Amino acid sequence: MTRPVTPKQAASLILVRRAADGPEVLLGRRAGRHRFLPDMYAFPGGRVDATDRSEITLKPLTLNNNIFSVDPIDEHDLQALAVAAVRETWEETGIALGPVENGRLRPDLSGLRYFCRAITPAESPIRFDARFFLQDLTGREVELRGSGELLDLAFRPVEQALRLPLADITEFVLSQIAQLGPDLTPKRLAFWRYRRGKPMIRWENPA
Repeated sequence: MTRPVTPKQAASLILVRRAADGPEVLLGRRAGRHRFLPDMYAFPGGRVDATDRSEITLKPLTLNNNIFSVDPIDEHDLQALAVAAVRETWEETGIALGPVENGRLRPDLSGLRYFCRAITPAESPIRFDARFFLQDLTGREVELRGSGELLDLAFRPVEQALRLPLADITEFVLSQIAQLGPDLTPKRLAFWRYRRGKPMIRWENPA
């Protein structure tokens, strides 16, 4: 029996804008050359690299006190994941959360909210242990400058986004965003994982 691949640490950033008809989210289509989820629409994000662990942020991540019951992760590691989400978003979309100094982004993590965690199935040859963070961009003017990693970048109403080609975890996250109140604060945290190829969700209510 083949041993499952060890998941790599990764992070995604859900960029949301409040609109009169409900929230809009930023999604792009993964290029067809990708080995993981080619041609599927996704949030910006990617793997943690060594620089993410050593990055000195402009402002650190503010943690809610119930995160660690659903995700028992070291604070330093969680900070690195948040940095990875912000860095990858800047590289893939041109949206900088923090100042860019001499061509280098100095991440400002203070607006990020931990949203959920997801681990890809054990049967998959490419696996990630991903954390999703949410950032409210309501009222902020941004210019999208894609790098080619994500195509067809656009803010879309959630109902429209749900009609795109999506992975099941992306569809789940969008359905949860649709239920958020005006402050876009999640009322509970989710840990999405698989057992025998079927998704399972563990919920954690705020402490």
